[in-house]
Amino acid sequence: MRNFKFILLAISLFAISCNDSSKKNTEITAENTSENKGNTKISDMSIYNLPSHWTTQDGSEIELKQLQGKVLVMVMIYTSCQAACPRLVADMRNIEKQIPEDKKEDVQYVFVSIDPKTDTPERLTAFAKENKMEDEKWLFLRGSEDDTREFAAVLAVNYKQISPMDFSHSNIISVFNQAGELAHQQEGLGVDNKETVQAIIDLAK
Repeated sequence: MRNFKFILLAISLFAISCNDSSKKNTEITAENTSENKGNTKISDMSIYNLPSHWTTQDGSEIELKQLQGKVLVMVMIYTSCQAACPRLVADMRNIEKQIPEDKKEDVQYVFVSIDPKTDTPERLTAFAKENKMEDEKWLFLRGSEDDTREFAAVLAVNYKQISPMDFSHSNIISVFNQAGELAHQQEGLGVDNKETVQAIIDLAK
């Protein structure tokens, strides 16, 4: 498993724009399936060590550690995006549909806004409704600029504001095990998500 310093350095390798269509599935580890299933002990590699605070689409204040115990499927988007983000939302929906019924309760799908100034809880609620993602399995988060930037670095997601309403950003879907350790990443838009789906199934109880 890579350490956080390595991940932070790796961000310089990712400069994928909103229109990027590169296709790559990247396995971060091969050990999580057997070792972490049913084991929620927090290691030094867990995102649950981050001190960040977040606001959900319903206005609740949470810390990431409150998500402990579920497989997390996470992506960073912004709701006013008209290019890549709708495709990332579609990719997340497609992944969710492929998870067996007996695994669904163990999986949380999380969208983290890279534009917290615009993406208020009210806007996130409207976005969830527009995309028919009002069930509890869909979670939308916004945080401070600093917390958002720190979390993006952990995920190796690079983003930059290029106009008052537009960002260029990496198109990466990340899977975390129940202990909050990065287990798998899928990069690109509309890519074959077979490996991502299998990673989630293997991790889910």
